[in-house]
Amino acid sequence: MRWRGVHHVEFSVLDYERSVAFYDRMFGWLGYTSFWTLDIGYRSTYYMARFPLPHSYIGIQPAKSGGKIDHEARATGIHHIALWARNRREVDAFHCRFLLPEGLAVTDPPAAYDVYAPGYYAVFFDDPISGIHWELAHTPRLPTPSQFLRFRRAMRAAAADHPEWTDKPERLFLRKLPKRH
Repeated sequence: MRWRGVHHVEFSVLDYERSVAFYDRMFGWLGYTSFWTLDIGYRSTYYMARFPLPHSYIGIQPAKSGGKIDHEARATGIHHIALWARNRREVDAFHCRFLLPEGLAVTDPPAAYDVYAPGYYAVFFDDPISGIHWELAHTPRLPTPSQFLRFRRAMRAAAADHPEWTDKPERLFLRKLPKRH
């Protein structure tokens, strides 16, 4: 069951109707499908990349309290959520054809993040209603040799800022977890 990753995540939003309209546009642009709860004891709208096969999905529901999220403050809670992009071209097209025309706060324009993973490429932006911080990211299944070399160089540069690292950075990022007893 765990090989699929996250089952679902739900966000409480400040203005449910405006949020549904925004997310309909955003997820519609990305080719998602949507369903909702039909107000059966609670109210949520869901978005998924594939339907009807078992998949991860994202839900929004009306908030009962709180204010707009400020991801820069790094308060307790979700800092951001990243969606998979098909390729770098989709990241660029989403930036130019959706984010900019919508007038959204693009916190980090499309760029390569070589230290994250070989070939990692992403754009970061904020939901204009509730302030939820989003990322659309592409990581290639098989990075090119040049992407892998840029990743290694970025890791070594990061290691130069951390004299406490006594092993190769690539090994430090792998963690052992306790096994089931």
